[in-house]
Amino acid sequence: MSNVYIKTKIRSGHYAMEYLRKIRNKNVMVVCDKFLSESGAINYITDALDSSNELEIFDQAIPDPTIEVVGKGLSVICSVRPDIVIGFGGGSAIDTAKGIIYFAGVKELIPKPRFITIPTTSGTGSEVTSAAVITDSENKSKHLISSDDILADVAILDPRLTLSVPPSVTANTGMDVLTHALEAYVATGSNVFSDALSEKSVELLIKALLNCYRDGKNLEARTVMHEASTLAGMAFNTAGLGVNHSIAHQLGGTFHIPHGLANAMLLNPVIDYNCVNHDIMRKYATLAYKVQLVGINESPALAVRALKEMIIMLMGCMDMPLTIRELDISRGEYEQQLQNMIDNALMDNCLATTPREIGTAAIRDILLSIY
Repeated sequence: MSNVYIKTKIRSGHYAMEYLRKIRNKNVMVVCDKFLSESGAINYITDALDSSNELEIFDQAIPDPTIEVVGKGLSVICSVRPDIVIGFGGGSAIDTAKGIIYFAGVKELIPKPRFITIPTTSGTGSEVTSAAVITDSENKSKHLISSDDILADVAILDPRLTLSVPPSVTANTGMDVLTHALEAYVATGSNVFSDALSEKSVELLIKALLNCYRDGKNLEARTVMHEASTLAGMAFNTAGLGVNHSIAHQLGGTFHIPHGLANAMLLNPVIDYNCVNHDIMRKYATLAYKVQLVGINESPALAVRALKEMIIMLMGCMDMPLTIRELDISRGEYEQQLQNMIDNALMDNCLATTPREIGTAAIRDILLSIY
């Protein structure tokens, strides 16, 4: 049996923000970061909202949103009691909004607001998922919140908002998209619907990611990449993810490595681990055939090799580090945190749908392989 639940209405294209003009006489809370509120990007929202609305801007979102920041937002939402919450920004800002809505709902502090997401990067897919990642800065770990209550009612995909994203962020978020699509494709919760979303996402990414990296103002490429990101988000919201994300969450929580970069570094070692199971290897190969990395007559092993070579090629073309040592993290410091990262990875929610069972020793090997 295949289970698919798609709640979020998606508005995509250059005029997607026009949706906000329909909002009248509402109490609106926008969750974003300081950069968006102070750089003028917030004007995309304020200019579109009618003056009959009351607007509150909570601009305390930070990369790897913490329990503390969500707590501050919780105080604001209880005070404002908004009819609508808008998560505006990258995955961290949207996850912050989700965390605030989630805890306000769990504690029954306010009536449930309508939730609108407006991503400004093409990466996390958070605009269409029922998950949020919140960091516990005390024990340097990341925790996944998962609930249909934090699915957006509307996602607005306006590629103009991504035109100023710098190349390094374009690279990291782009590889996050690829990781979402690949992990969802082999996850234990995958089905024909999520597979189709993953395949299309990878097809679009191959077409657009390097163009976005080389020419950030290329609106056509940015549009394609924005849609690839959302498709991958829909895929993993249906199918789940796997150990790649479970480990990446710990690299981010411990060493503040950008999430997409951590995922990219782990992709090939995780593919190798999963491909010990030949059924999983053939599944990866199927995707490689579908997106025409190799001809259908090539062996599954060759198809997987082509997939891995594409990953290295993309990272190389975008000047992404391939190892932890390139980030100026010492071997001693890294090994000192190994056991904590392993323990937290084994408790990470994404592990529930990883396709091949994994334990302490294998996670240790993967972590050491990327140093």
